[in-house]
Amino acid sequence: MAYTTAEGRQQLLDSVAEAIEELGAALARLGVAYEELDESRGDLLEERLFGPVQKAYGRARRAHGDFAARHGLPARSFEQPPAPAAWHGARSLVEEAADAVDAADEALAELQDSLLPVEVGDPELRAGLADVRALLGPLDGAADDVLRQLWR
Repeated sequence: MAYTTAEGRQQLLDSVAEAIEELGAALARLGVAYEELDESRGDLLEERLFGPVQKAYGRARRAHGDFAARHGLPARSFEQPPAPAAWHGARSLVEEAADAVDAADEALAELQDSLLPVEVGDPELRAGLADVRALLGPLDGAADDVLRQLWR
């Protein structure tokens, strides 16, 4: 399908936004899970999952905003999704957060595989996406470890 550079850039931003929204959902779930845990278990969750997801979320937002600004596209604000109810239970919330992180990583992988960042993007955006994916990569294993440590 043929597209203009402007359409391609907007599609690129929309795909990055999808990943950012998934990371926001993960943060909301991890935040509620943290509140449900005792201090030592909460600290483990924060160190292994919440902190790295928060860092990836911030870098993805920055890459999105910087790319939009460089190309004169409208900036988008990302609102934190509403926190889920605590009745889900901390374990379920951590599992859901891990699923959201996986969805974000998959969305970015598909975007990179599409070559859209090469065709209509720029080196800064490509570097930003690679940085975010590098942060997300180890989180699948980290989530499994946290779940094992917290609920053994």
